[in-house]
Amino acid sequence: MKGIILAGGHGTRLYPITLTVSKQLMPVYDKPMIYYPISTLMQTGIKEILIISTPEDLPIFEKLLGNGSHIGCNFSYMSQAEPKGLAHAFIVGEKFIGKDSVVLILGDNIFHGSGLKAKLQECKKPDGGIIFAYPVQDPKRYGVVDFDKKGNAISLQEKPKKPKSNYAIPGIYFYDNNVIRIAKKIKPSKRGELEITDINKRLLKKNKLKVKILDRGTAWLDTGTFNSLMQASQFVQAIQERQGLRIGAIEEVALQMGYITKSDYKKLSKPFKKSGYSKKYD
Repeated sequence: MKGIILAGGHGTRLYPITLTVSKQLMPVYDKPMIYYPISTLMQTGIKEILIISTPEDLPIFEKLLGNGSHIGCNFSYMSQAEPKGLAHAFIVGEKFIGKDSVVLILGDNIFHGSGLKAKLQECKKPDGGIIFAYPVQDPKRYGVVDFDKKGNAISLQEKPKKPKSNYAIPGIYFYDNNVIRIAKKIKPSKRGELEITDINKRLLKKNKLKVKILDRGTAWLDTGTFNSLMQASQFVQAIQERQGLRIGAIEEVALQMGYITKSDYKKLSKPFKKSGYSKKYD
């Protein structure tokens, strides 16, 4: 399975701070925002990752992350001049995906939880698609999934004015290789974008979409607004200071996943000693 991080867009909800810098390069406490989705993909067991961003921001991502070899990964980069919808990522990344299955994660979404790693790794061989559901107070901002009394998903809505449930769909989606073909067939919405909800609707109609509910032990943070960006930083700070566990540290995840050795990790940590970002591993 391969991974795609969608890190484009203009971040208009964060203007003026995103007028000169990509939203996904903004700091969330002690690391760039994009570190968090990268670490999520790495925990899933994925090493090959494509980062899609604007032509202006892509060189900065490349400077920050390189080719990924330092953390045992392989990073590729592709540009998308204008936002054309989440589903367009599968068309842009068709050659990168090849014949593999793929997971798409949004560059401004943060996931954390004790059982999250195992839950994600269970999704590595999707037959159709696998998405998640998460209860929120304001479902109007998201894609929404509704369930019947038996817990089966029965409908999907994209940013509805009148949501049928309070279960939002977080920004991580697992698909088999057929998603490329489906993405090419769907038509742009009224917003002029290829909606990932339309892909999910097609799969749901064919009984090829699984929806897993993230439990209370999992945190999902969307950092698209001033308040949510601040809350995410405070959440990461609180967890790291109280528990001594770091969230989104890609070097540490690489060590834990066996992508690099302790010797590799120690070399990587040296430049970060003054900032306090590095963590000692004996």
